[in-house]
Amino acid sequence: MSAEQTVTGIQGTVDAARAVFKSGATRPLAWRLKQLKAMNQMLLDHRDDFTAALAADLGKHPAEAWLTEIGFLTSEIAHTVKHLEGWLKPRRAQVPLALAPARATTVLEPLGVVLVIAPWNYPIQLLLAPIIGALAAGNTAVGKPSEMTPASSAALARWVPKYLDGAVSIVEGGVPETTELLARRFDHIFYTGNGRVGRIVMAAAAKNLTPVTLELGGKSPVFVDESVDMIAAARRIAWGKFMNAGQTCVAPDYVLGTDAALAKLARELPLAIEDLYGAEPAHSLAYGRIVNDAAFGRLAGLLEADLAPESGSSLVAGGGTDAATRYVEPTVLHVDAEAKVMEEEIFGPLLPLVTVGSAAEAIAFINERDKPLALYVFSEDQGVRKEFMEQTSSGALNFGVPVAHLSVPGLPFGGVGESGMGSYHGQHSIDTFSHHKAVLEKPLSPDTLGFIYPPFGSLKRQLIKRIVAPARKFRKG
Repeated sequence: MSAEQTVTGIQGTVDAARAVFKSGATRPLAWRLKQLKAMNQMLLDHRDDFTAALAADLGKHPAEAWLTEIGFLTSEIAHTVKHLEGWLKPRRAQVPLALAPARATTVLEPLGVVLVIAPWNYPIQLLLAPIIGALAAGNTAVGKPSEMTPASSAALARWVPKYLDGAVSIVEGGVPETTELLARRFDHIFYTGNGRVGRIVMAAAAKNLTPVTLELGGKSPVFVDESVDMIAAARRIAWGKFMNAGQTCVAPDYVLGTDAALAKLARELPLAIEDLYGAEPAHSLAYGRIVNDAAFGRLAGLLEADLAPESGSSLVAGGGTDAATRYVEPTVLHVDAEAKVMEEEIFGPLLPLVTVGSAAEAIAFINERDKPLALYVFSEDQGVRKEFMEQTSSGALNFGVPVAHLSVPGLPFGGVGESGMGSYHGQHSIDTFSHHKAVLEKPLSPDTLGFIYPPFGSLKRQLIKRIVAPARKFRKG
């Protein structure tokens, strides 16, 4: 396809989505529910096609594909369908006595046409989950799947138009297509990916003053101390880290702990990995593969650098790689804070253990770096938990379990600082993809505003000072 055809096609796609929105068809609750149920039916009807695509792109086991992508979406849809009518009701606001009688409400209205740019690591879920919210809020959407997962992109392009025609359009392609999409005017842009591209998205959105949601990533730390059941902690950390071969934005990126705590954890992690994937993870159908040769090469390079004799690091488990199949073994290694794997988000199955002297030192270590998308604390000490709660900032804070907060529909999912802005899931998606319009209704009679109209005599001045805009004094301390 020529550049001119690409521009024309993308403009036509956006224009068609805007025409549907402008027609008013998307506003009724019935339309929104119809689209959500159609998406659910698509996922059920073609789960085998989507599962095969995820296996081709990432080596995902069918059970993991259902747990983290297809079933994740059907659960999100069910929760949204159940609660949507209530979420959309006008929200009452208290009216000051000086304005009475009056009625104040916040009304949610759809924004218009939403652009969703998805990443490759959960290519079905992370395209359709934001679109669930966009449709539920009464918008139309244009989805851009990742070109790095071509089988999943093709499956989405094949089935979405058949089930969601007019509501959702899919634009396949790479950087040129994404660039053209970003040059169009949208009413909201939702991007999931890395900070470098996030800055490009935000700069493009600024040209049209388009609001954005950026779901980025970063290094999500774990702190573990000796107060926990280390066998259970190791199993949960290994599960969260090595799911999808470590290619999860909220995967545990590194573990902080004292020498004693990490020594215990290091004994248990190899056993936990074997419990999950067997003695030879390369032969496990439950263990995925790295998305492409470039990503494999980056991870292999990190491993080589940090296992060099002069690095000072030591291997705890794993370390094997196979370029032909893009296999990186679940790997645990002791490193110092200056190791290569500690420089940026790993996004792969390498788990560094970094020694700190105490929980306070771990908190300082975390706070010296970019705010993480998630922070995981394994401690039964309530004092330690309180310190992490009050003294750190992260998109999410989990005690005793990684990753699982994504499956709680009532919790917002999103980052802070370098890990992103804005949030979604459940009702938070409705809030993200809606304009919160303030509505005030005040009858013309009786005209109580007469008390503040000019001219301002002594009585009106007293009413204004005492009732309409009173100044209050507060006790010190």
